[in-house]
Amino acid sequence: MMARHARAGRLDWIGLRAERYAPIDIVQSVDVIDTGLVGDHGRAGKRAVTLIQAEHLPVVAALSGHDVIKPEVLRRNLVVSGLNLLALRKGLLRVGDVVLEIHGPCPPCSRMEKELGPGGYNAMRGHGGWYASVATPGRLHVGDKILPV
Repeated sequence: MMARHARAGRLDWIGLRAERYAPIDIVQSVDVIDTGLVGDHGRAGKRAVTLIQAEHLPVVAALSGHDVIKPEVLRRNLVVSGLNLLALRKGLLRVGDVVLEIHGPCPPCSRMEKELGPGGYNAMRGHGGWYASVATPGRLHVGDKILPV
């Protein structure tokens, strides 16, 4: 049962951070290399790519007292929908022709207090997404299908 999913997920949004505190650049596609997304300052290794579920954005908004939160506020690289990342825990995820290895939950940073206001850090706890390394490089496009491998 743990390996069954109702349907494929979808890549809804891609964001790149040229520098640590730089504004997010929203793109429709990006090359993925062994160390992460081309044009993103992220770390190589287990935290090369960050993902968050679109379904969690309204939850974070509600918990932080906002009507809507745009993905760039949360500073993750990929927003995905339709596939429960919590059910995957750790493992491989195919996004288009790219394979990512999920390593664990991506905790919020203290910057969420600034971005979301008081309580923003706690609003993100448990909803901060996941971090991953690159198992198979390639190119990502908004609209790509997502499946566990």
